[in-house]
Amino acid sequence: MTGLVSIVILVAVVFILLSVFLSFVPLGLWFTAYFSGVRVGIGTLIGMRFRRVQPIRIVNPLIKATKAGLDLNIDKLEGHYLAGGDVNSVIDALIAAQRAEINLEFERAAAIDLAGREVLQAVQVSVNPKVIETPKIAAVAKDGIEVMVKARVTVRANIERLVGGAGEETIIARVGEGIVTTVGSADSHKAVLENPDLISRTVLTKGLDAGTAYEILSIDIADIDIGRNIGAQLQTDQAEADKRIAQAKAEERRAMAVAKEQEMIAAVQEMRAKVVEAEAEVPKAMATALREGKLGVLDYYNMKNTLADTNMREAIAGATKEDTATKGYDNKK
Repeated sequence: MTGLVSIVILVAVVFILLSVFLSFVPLGLWFTAYFSGVRVGIGTLIGMRFRRVQPIRIVNPLIKATKAGLDLNIDKLEGHYLAGGDVNSVIDALIAAQRAEINLEFERAAAIDLAGREVLQAVQVSVNPKVIETPKIAAVAKDGIEVMVKARVTVRANIERLVGGAGEETIIARVGEGIVTTVGSADSHKAVLENPDLISRTVLTKGLDAGTAYEILSIDIADIDIGRNIGAQLQTDQAEADKRIAQAKAEERRAMAVAKEQEMIAAVQEMRAKVVEAEAEVPKAMATALREGKLGVLDYYNMKNTLADTNMREAIAGATKEDTATKGYDNKK
């Protein structure tokens, strides 16, 4: 009984040790690589474990590359993996480039992948060009009419310029700038509507793909719409601004006139005050003259009679003017 227990324990220990060994040493992956024609040493696979590299991420792409006829070094694949690259994507891109007869080396493909671009997609776009559609771009012709243009840009990836080259946003921005320049140099919006291919030819001659990761094959005008009359709107705004300026100047002149009128009223009131003050001094002067004998009583009464006669004549003259005006109004009736 004791011997049987010892055998069971021994078998369990052996099974556990074998499981740990197989989980650390990928024998299954080694057999797969061996029968696929890829010579990878078991020590290399164990070393990958110590370098924190998943062997399956290296061996499977290497098997794929070998079957496709590519001669690659496993150390390069492992180095690209440790640099944070996608080894499987790079291998797929190399296979696609080989089938399309595109000269693409592993180092360039790895650099494109590490630059953050989809290297397989870049190879596919290089083989099968893609179409980039721009948003509606507003431009104004010389006659002041706004023209809305939408274009489709057919591009092909340039493998040589994928590293460090500008992306689709730059292509769209440059095409938009070319459309605005072309429409803005047209004498009339009708010329743009009659010859939309003029925009395509003019923009293509500018070399907009310089410094980008793409090669522009064609620029096609997809849609042209007429927008606002910018010239008329600007003239209206200018007229409104001139009107406001004129109103402000008129208000300024009115304020100055009111100020002058107020000054004149103040001056008249001041003069009236001085006249009243002077008139108040007349009785005092007459009293002084009577006391000193410079003015006699008869002279005083003669002056009063003259003033009364003058007032009476003025009253009669005013009444006569009023009657004359009334009679004239009745005669008109």
